[in-house]
Amino acid sequence: LLTLDDSILLSEEGDPRLVDLDEALNKLEAFDARLARTVELVYFGGLTTQEAADLLGISLVTLNKDMNLAKAWLLNEIG
Repeated sequence: LLTLDDSILLSEEGDPRLVDLDEALNKLEAFDARLARTVELVYFGGLTTQEAADLLGISLVTLNKDMNLAKAWLLNEIG
């Protein structure tokens, strides 16, 4: 089972789960670009949720909802 957490981001290079995650992120971007952008900013860009919300011009509540939806979507896609 693959979870979307820091362990996949910190795993050794060549982890095949990263390919799955990249493919799922590309599909998410096609489905909803803002959802994909929130994941990129927080998980890969290292921004706090408040920084990402400010950059995207959305409220922190909206960003948190987007993150939950994106995480569920990605886990379903990879799952």
